[in-house]
Amino acid sequence: MDISQIKAEVVTPEVGIHVGEASAPVKVMSFVNLRCPFCREWNEKSQDVLTEYIQAGKIELIIKPFDKEKESLQRGNVTHRYLNYSKPVETRETINKIYSTQDEWGSLSLSEVATYMETKLGLTEQDNKAASEKIIAEANAANVVFVPTVIVGEHIFDEHISPEELRALLDGELAK
Repeated sequence: MDISQIKAEVVTPEVGIHVGEASAPVKVMSFVNLRCPFCREWNEKSQDVLTEYIQAGKIELIIKPFDKEKESLQRGNVTHRYLNYSKPVETRETINKIYSTQDEWGSLSLSEVATYMETKLGLTEQDNKAASEKIIAEANAANVVFVPTVIVGEHIFDEHISPEELRALLDGELAK
């Protein structure tokens, strides 16, 4: 991932699904698409470390579901409509369910993905249009192209980070 064009300073914690305390000293801002297998990898690898730091009040995770035009990711755009921004802890669990069933719904038609979210996962479509538009505008302004793109302070990375490296990075940010 070429991060040289990304303007991290443009990305703010304002819009997204906020998991953890707003007063947490470190913000982890994560642009993801729920159809992306690399986003699923990032989610799986980072889950335990992020949960530990969220529960300790050290970080706030801001998940930014990023609707993409790429045909293979449009199914993820459909799933984003089923995320409840007002219930972040529950929605993080929903995201885990969506990722874990990605192989089942990932090749369905767009309308079939919506039906799957409702009938198989028991989700209800939310009105996320305004948030989605803000996330797209923010990503475009910051030159964020690829998912996942994760920003922590001045650090920008993708799924190629081990739990140990993530822990070291977070500890470094907390020490500032």
